[in-house]
Amino acid sequence: MNNHNAKDIIKVLGIDLAKQSFQLHGVDGEDYVVFKKKLNRNQLSAFIANLPPCLIGLEACGGAHHWVRTFTQMGHTVKMIAPQFVKPYVKSNKNDAVDAEAICEAVQRPNMRFVPGKNIEQQDIQSLHRIRSLLVGRRTAQGNQIRGLLLEYGLIIPKGISYVRKAIPYLLEDAENALTPLFRELLSELYNEMVHLDERISLLEQKLAAISLQNEDCQRLLTIPGVGLLTATALIAAIGDITAFKNGRELAAWIGLVPRQHSTGGKATLLGISKRGDSYLRTLLIHGGRTVVRVAHKHQDQRNRWVSELDQRRGKNISAVAVANKNARIAWALLTKKENYSAVGA
Repeated sequence: MNNHNAKDIIKVLGIDLAKQSFQLHGVDGEDYVVFKKKLNRNQLSAFIANLPPCLIGLEACGGAHHWVRTFTQMGHTVKMIAPQFVKPYVKSNKNDAVDAEAICEAVQRPNMRFVPGKNIEQQDIQSLHRIRSLLVGRRTAQGNQIRGLLLEYGLIIPKGISYVRKAIPYLLEDAENALTPLFRELLSELYNEMVHLDERISLLEQKLAAISLQNEDCQRLLTIPGVGLLTATALIAAIGDITAFKNGRELAAWIGLVPRQHSTGGKATLLGISKRGDSYLRTLLIHGGRTVVRVAHKHQDQRNRWVSELDQRRGKNISAVAVANKNARIAWALLTKKENYSAVGA
C-alpha cells in the first residue's frame, strides 16, 4: 500500500515518543495495520499535518503535552495514556515499534483512562511550582550544611530554617566563639546564598499570587479551608479539564488520596492510600489538611465537628489525609459548578 492511500484511510495512530526518534503505528477503521514508520523530530510535524483528522494516542511522558497541543491544532483528536496502562498491551519483547503498536491498541479501548492535557498557562504555573520546589530543597540543604559544619565547632542550631536565619548573624558578630576568620568568611558566604534563595522563592510566590488573582477558579479554590495559594495554583496546573473526572472521588483517586484495595472472594480489604498521581500536589493537600485538623477544635460548624471527632478516633495523620480527600472532592464540585465554598452548619 502506498503512502498516499495509507494517509487517506488511517483512523487511529499510535506514537511512541522520544526526544529525536518517533515510531508510528497506524491502523484503519477495521484495525488492519496501514503503516509502521520511524520519523525524526523535524519530519514528525509535517507528516502529521498532512494526515486527515484521526485519533492519535500518546504515552504520557516528557514532552507529551507539547505534542498534544501541536496535533490538536492540526485538527486531530489526541489522547494521552499513563505508561502503566499501556504496558499490558505490549506483546513479547519491548522495542519502539512494539510500544507504538501497544499505544495504538490501548487508545481504542472504550474504558481506558486518559491523562488530561495541559495548556500553555498551566505549563507556566507548573514550571513556577517545580522551580520553587527545587529552590526550597536547595535552601533546606544549605541550612543543614550550615548546621552540620557548626556542629564540628561545638555550636548547635536547632532544626528549621528560621533558627538558622536567627542564629547566623549572631554567631558572625560574636567574637568570643571558636570560629576562625576563614570559617567566618565561609559561613557568611553560605548565609548570603541562603538569603538569595529566600529572595528567589519569595519572588516566585509573588508571581503565583499575581496569577491567582487573575484566575477565577483559583479564587474559588482559595475559599476552601486548608487550601492556600500553593495548593490552589498547583490544582489548576495539574487539572487540565475538570470534565475529565466524573465525580469528586475520581479526582481524589487520581491524586492518590483513596485507599488501595486488595479484595477477593467477596471480602473487601482496604489498605493505605494508593499514593498515585502527583506526589507534590498530594503533599500540599495533606499539609493543608493538617492545618485544618490543628485548629478544628476552635470552631463549631459541622465540618470542624466532623474533623475533631475524627481526630479523637483515628489521630491527626489519618484525619489530615481524610480532610485532604474531602478538599479534593470539594475542589471538583466548585470547579464543576463554578461556585465558591460555603460551610454547612456554621
